[in-house]
Amino acid sequence: MKEELRKKLVIQGKRLKELNEFLLDPRNEAVNAVLDLVEKYGGPKEINRRAKQVRRLSSLMKRLKESGSPYYKDVLWLRNQAKKDAFVSMGEYRKTVAPEVVSFNEENAVTLEISALQYFPFLIAQARQAIERRELMPSRFIRVRCMKEQVEDNADILAVAASMQIVGASYVETLDTKGTDGSNVHLGGPETITGYFGGVGQPNDHALKWTDEFLHYYTEYGIQQVLNINPGTVLIGYLLHKLGIENEFKVSVYLGNDNPYAVMWTLMTARLLSDRKGSTSLIGFNFSNSVNNETIRISNQIRRSLGLEQNVRFEHHIVETWKSIVVQPYDRRAELVEIAKEVPNISAKHEGGDVEVEKTREHPTDILDYFMPKEDVISQGLMDAMTRNWLDKHNAVNHTARDLAKAGIGVIAARNLHA
Repeated sequence: MKEELRKKLVIQGKRLKELNEFLLDPRNEAVNAVLDLVEKYGGPKEINRRAKQVRRLSSLMKRLKESGSPYYKDVLWLRNQAKKDAFVSMGEYRKTVAPEVVSFNEENAVTLEISALQYFPFLIAQARQAIERRELMPSRFIRVRCMKEQVEDNADILAVAASMQIVGASYVETLDTKGTDGSNVHLGGPETITGYFGGVGQPNDHALKWTDEFLHYYTEYGIQQVLNINPGTVLIGYLLHKLGIENEFKVSVYLGNDNPYAVMWTLMTARLLSDRKGSTSLIGFNFSNSVNNETIRISNQIRRSLGLEQNVRFEHHIVETWKSIVVQPYDRRAELVEIAKEVPNISAKHEGGDVEVEKTREHPTDILDYFMPKEDVISQGLMDAMTRNWLDKHNAVNHTARDLAKAGIGVIAARNLHA
C-alpha cells in the first residue's frame, strides 16, 4: 500500500518542461526584472570580476589606509599576530582542554560561529583575549549592522572584510533592505506585533531592491555572503547563482524552518535551481530555535539525499541573546554534543553568553541592540557593556569548543590562527 502511494509522488517530466518554459518565457516579468538588474551591473562575468578584484586583501588594505581609518593599524596588528603564530595551536588547545582524548572525529567537526559582530573593535578585543587566555577564535561571524553605517564609520566595512581574510573565517552581512527598514508599512513596535505573523519580509518591489543592494556591495566591497529572510529573495539568490554569479547566502532563523518539511521545501528548491555543476548559493541554513535533534537528524537525511551535505551547513543556535528573542534559559550545548556525533557540517551559533553569566549582567545581550544606531549606543553609554556582551559570547564559544573536544569531536576554528 505504501509503495503504491509513493509512486504517486513522482514529478512528471512534462511538469519540469512546463517549469523550464515558464523560466525561459521572454514575457516573464518577474524573471525579466532580475535579468535587468544583472545587466545593470554588467552581466555575471563582469560582476564576478569586479567582486574578486575588490575582495583582494591588498585592495582592501589599500582602501582602508587611504580612508584614513584608525582601524588600519589594528588590522596590521592582527595580521602580524597571525603571522607570528601568537594564537594557540589546535594541538596545544586540545592537550590543555582534553588531554585524555586520543583521537577526534574530524568528519563531523563543528564550525564555531558567533553573532553579531556589530563593530570592528569587538573583533580586536576578542583577539587580544584569545591570545592572552589561549582560546579559540570562531571561523564564522555574522553581522547585523546597518550597511550604510558601516561604510561611514571609519571604513568599518573594509576593516572587517580584511580581518576575516586574515584570520581565515567566513562572514555574513545583513543588507539594509529588510522588513524592519520600514518597507512593510504594517510593522511598528509591540503594538503591531501580529503584523509580524505575516512575515517581516520584503514586500512588493523590495525583493528587487534587496537584489540591487546585494549586487552593489558585492561589486564594491566583494561581500559574497548575506543573510536571507524571505522566500522571494531566497529564490532570487538561487536564480543569481544559476545565472553564473558567485553569490552565497544563509537562511535566517527568522525564516522559520522548524520542521523537516520546511527543510525539505527549502533544500528541494536549492537542488532544483542548482547550477550545471550541482552547486547552490545556499551555504548556511539556520534552523528555527524550536527544532530538536530528531528534526536535525531527519533534515540531514534530506540534505544527504539531495547531494547537499557538503554544500549546505546546518547552523544551530546553541545560546541566544538573553532578551527579546526566546524564552530563557536557552542552552542547547548538550544536545549539540549528542547530534554532532552523527550529523556532519553543523555550525554552533552563539548569539548570547552562557545562561549563568547573562543573568548577572546589568546589561545582558539583547537582540534589539543589533538595530540600534551607533550614535544611540554612544549617547546611552552602552559601548562598554556591548563589548562585554561580545566577549561573553566569545567565552560561550570556547565553552562549547571545550565540551566538544572532551567528547572527541573536532571543531573548526579560525583557519589561519589555529593550525
